[in-house]
Amino acid sequence: MTIALDPSDTTPAPASSEPEENFWVPEATPAPEAPEASEETVATGETGETGEEEVAADPADHDPVVVRDAREFGVYARTGGWAFALKVARSVRPGGQAAEGVAARKVSARAFAELAGCSADRVMRYYKAWDMAADDGLVPQFEVLEPGADIELPDADVWLSYYTSRNSASSVRGQAISAAAEAEGIRPTKALEVAENPTALRAAILADPGTAEAARGALLDRMKEDPALQTELARAIARTDDLKKAVATEAKVADRIGYVRQIVENGQIKTPAGQTVEAPPEVRAEAERHLSLLDELDDAEEAGEWAGEAYESVKGLVAKAVEEDPALRVQERRTRFYSSLQKATKVFEELTLDEVMEEEIYEEDMLQRLEALQEAIGSCIAALRKAAPTAS
Repeated sequence: MTIALDPSDTTPAPASSEPEENFWVPEATPAPEAPEASEETVATGETGETGEEEVAADPADHDPVVVRDAREFGVYARTGGWAFALKVARSVRPGGQAAEGVAARKVSARAFAELAGCSADRVMRYYKAWDMAADDGLVPQFEVLEPGADIELPDADVWLSYYTSRNSASSVRGQAISAAAEAEGIRPTKALEVAENPTALRAAILADPGTAEAARGALLDRMKEDPALQTELARAIARTDDLKKAVATEAKVADRIGYVRQIVENGQIKTPAGQTVEAPPEVRAEAERHLSLLDELDDAEEAGEWAGEAYESVKGLVAKAVEEDPALRVQERRTRFYSSLQKATKVFEELTLDEVMEEEIYEEDMLQRLEALQEAIGSCIAALRKAAPTAS
């Protein structure tokens, strides 16, 4: 496919409010020879998609302006943005190239934009698209193109692989978005459009559950490598009562599932007093049964009730196993006693005698409670001494 350019024609395109690609008006090219209507078509009066009789068009029978528009439309329909990119590529001098030889006939991107009636940024986007395609061997390099040169152009559907109509695509942020879009198998221009219109993204998330789910998944993936985002979301949740309750509920569910899972995976149980011992076979079998049911739940199903049932069932078997094992039962009680003793000791140590010496804080009840505590401690000591093995 070739297009022609009359070097003497510098008619500018419409103002930048027109569609993105139409910053330059292609010149008229010789019309292809119109096919003659077949006798069958004329005889039967068959019509095309427009519903009108298909009759070969003769350029001489139509307004020259309409003929020119039709031909320009045909060029763009076949080549897309390449038709306009070629005009830039053969007319704009690459930056830093000396203005000599063929390059002397070319102009800068700014001068070309002024002639075209558009911005230099727009011209450079076409320039960069051609440059990338040239690096891939799809089109010739700028240096070998002369003003007005005609070449075979790539198909229109290849154009969007090289061209972006957004300035943000050239920024570090834009490049990151483009790379992520390509990794997801979508056009970078789609992702850039969304990134440039966060209000539209917010509206879609609020209105559409599917979009909200996609956003949730993306945020979770992002948080894995973004500590700042983790902190921001955690702060937002902590400041919202409903979210805080929901997180607490889900954390409880996760803890219960974790309790069952660690029995299956590690083969150990944690007793009520905090001991970690080998799980009896019946406890492990029950944990495996409940865990398989939990793992089969769909993402949309609530796991809270299932997790609660699994936890209570396994916990009951653990308590039963402790009571049925004499040695384990003794160790469990010993562990529980030590735990309570440590807590009581820590609390009593936090009391300060300096505060006791102040008359302002004295209450009769304080003295009565300490005397009762002293009596309880004395009874406990006496019981322990009685239970102590006698020396042989």
